[in-house]
Amino acid sequence: MFSVCALFSPVWAGNSNIGFLLTDKTGKALLSENPNKPLIPASILKIVTSVAAISYLGEEYRYQTHFYYDYQSSNLFIKGFGDPLFISEKIKKACKLLALKLKKERIEAINNIILDHSFFEGQITIPGRNDTLNPYDAFQGALCANFNTIFFKTDNTCNKFVSAEDQTPLLEVFKDKIIATNLKQGRITLSKKESRIYSGLLIKYFLEKEGIMVSGGVQSSEVLSGEIDTKKQLFLIYSSDIDLKKIIRNLLEYSNNFIANQVLLTLGAHVSGPPSNLKNSTSAVNSFLSSSFQNISIKYVEGSGISHKNRLSCKDMITILIRFKPWHNLLKKDNHGFYKTGTLSGIRTRAGYIIGKDNSLYPYVIMINQRNKGYKNILKKMEGIVADL
Repeated sequence: MFSVCALFSPVWAGNSNIGFLLTDKTGKALLSENPNKPLIPASILKIVTSVAAISYLGEEYRYQTHFYYDYQSSNLFIKGFGDPLFISEKIKKACKLLALKLKKERIEAINNIILDHSFFEGQITIPGRNDTLNPYDAFQGALCANFNTIFFKTDNTCNKFVSAEDQTPLLEVFKDKIIATNLKQGRITLSKKESRIYSGLLIKYFLEKEGIMVSGGVQSSEVLSGEIDTKKQLFLIYSSDIDLKKIIRNLLEYSNNFIANQVLLTLGAHVSGPPSNLKNSTSAVNSFLSSSFQNISIKYVEGSGISHKNRLSCKDMITILIRFKPWHNLLKKDNHGFYKTGTLSGIRTRAGYIIGKDNSLYPYVIMINQRNKGYKNILKKMEGIVADL
């Protein structure tokens, strides 16, 4: 194994806030510093979440959204199951299918749209999340739309705000919220109250585009799990055309915190039963880790890496990367290999695989938990070691 002292300034040797590890194809260390020291992983933790989700749910798992109709009240009930990619294009498609079925039953109008979020608990607080308008601070929920965010811009020709996405309407109800930001364009998060009705407002919009009038409003109902199923007629099960493997590709490519914790809460519901909460979801991941790996010690408090309370060692991360090899191509790729980066204030991390001459994958991890230079030097040295093998 290469000596770290010969590679870097003495300030690096023995520094407890820096860890890195490169191994060969068998897991033997080629370069290391503090391999057993627990450090803050930031977003490379998303690889841990991805491994656990694939193990529990399977890479072909598809999210569903259920639509019910009550003939007596003429209300439409919608039950969500945590789909993190229930976005405008999918909502429009679901509404088109729903409208066809309603019209087949000679239903041209409905009363209220009532949203059922009961698959997840109503009060979910993600450690590390703050009450800001930044998209990475979006609220979690069992029935969400567009990551619980609004993407807008200014149309200078008519001097007004419009949607920055052709597929998404900018609903009038959010105009004052946008004005209050003093921004001319951007993506902002919805409040918790807004996020619990946003999907319903979009469904109302798209149903009316399909010729189904909605005479009432949109309500969020905290019904007990199963109440809708026994009292209303199931009209449509909308199954996502995106499987879990593709969702994880999106999660890792865009480092989306919202998707990561939606996936976490989903696996929690499937392991412990609904309603899912953060405690049973993280417990499910920790149970997976302890039963699947020997001598692994990861402090896992949420699924995205946004919390400074998460901890893992470089050795633990290499163990996870070895398990994740069959899905390595879900990570970003550059000329040297596949990777995931992580960034928090004063923290920079990177994990993935360097491609060797024989196209073999050499797992590596770098975790720098301080404001020091050297990240690029470590990575460059690792790439050089693999190139010389």
